[in-house]
Amino acid sequence: MTTPVTIIGAGLGGLTLARVLHVHGIPATVYEAETSPTARAQGGLLDIHEDNGQPALRAAGLFEEFLGIIHKGAEASRVLDRDGRVLLDEPDDGTGGRPEVPRGALRRILLDSLPADTIRWGHKVTAVRPLGGGRHQVTFADGATVTTDLLVGADGAWSRIRPLLSDAEPEYVGTALIETYLFDGDTRHPASARAVGDGSLFALAPGRGISAHREPDGVLHAYVTLNKPREWMDAIDFTDADAVRARVAAEFHGWAPELTALITDGETAPVPRTVNALPIEHRWDRVPGVTLLGDAAHLMFPSGEGANLAMYDGAELGNALAAHPDDIEAALTAYEEALFPRSASAAAGAAHIHELCLGDNAPHSLVGFFTSHGQAG
Repeated sequence: MTTPVTIIGAGLGGLTLARVLHVHGIPATVYEAETSPTARAQGGLLDIHEDNGQPALRAAGLFEEFLGIIHKGAEASRVLDRDGRVLLDEPDDGTGGRPEVPRGALRRILLDSLPADTIRWGHKVTAVRPLGGGRHQVTFADGATVTTDLLVGADGAWSRIRPLLSDAEPEYVGTALIETYLFDGDTRHPASARAVGDGSLFALAPGRGISAHREPDGVLHAYVTLNKPREWMDAIDFTDADAVRARVAAEFHGWAPELTALITDGETAPVPRTVNALPIEHRWDRVPGVTLLGDAAHLMFPSGEGANLAMYDGAELGNALAAHPDDIEAALTAYEEALFPRSASAAAGAAHIHELCLGDNAPHSLVGFFTSHGQAG
């Protein structure tokens, strides 16, 4: 294949695709709206799964580098009830099935593996139009344009490329997230640090929960989850951090103080996030010259699969293009025929996990799931 691949979005999925194409000698250019690799924080830990994220890194030739950034011991998991009673406590068994790594470090490995001119930073897409024959023109905020024979939307939940293929739009699923951090947890927040343990914490009840990760350097990264209408979140003034903490903590009245401290003792401004999803069976008819990967293709309930699936999509698309160097449409057809059932299965599983975490039998439903599956990562 001599036609350069145009990738919109320099997230983990788009970068994995670019890297796998590079391994196969296929040129690609990635256009990213952010102005630089450090334009924003990249989030906390990701557990990289042995059935999708890890094979993607092997396909990218980066598995050894990945092993070097694993946060050892972080596969430990525990489930607590609202009173702080430990219902399930699983240590990191060291098998590496779902090792945790910092998202920013993983992205850096992918960035460093690409030729210097691969990524065009500060290119926000404002319009895309088909030109016929599988060609598309992409217009950026500064007025610049690019025309391509192969366009890949790796641009996340609110993809500007998706409308070329599908009328589907993400919809709010009725769950709000509030994210916060505590620093130097073992010294400054010892009770909360003990509750979190060495890895992941899930403290749950019907309709609400407090989850947390222990990250490097004693950081406790917490996520508060509440089943609320969108209007509830919209009515909160997130410019007043103290008021937000008090408002959110009130939803957990009577919970163990070491758990609510993950909210009230937060040392960063609480960050609101709404949970949105595409239809579980989201798919599209084959449109020449364009496809999607990651959240652009299959945005789903958060379950630990999103980043893994995006990377796997990128690797699978890259391998399909390498296997059909003279027939782009054959490559895209093969990729999408595998993508659709894989995505639907993962999305259904993610919705099920969401119900286990916040449904009427939480937290015991999640304990039962982890016990039957032999893991809590």
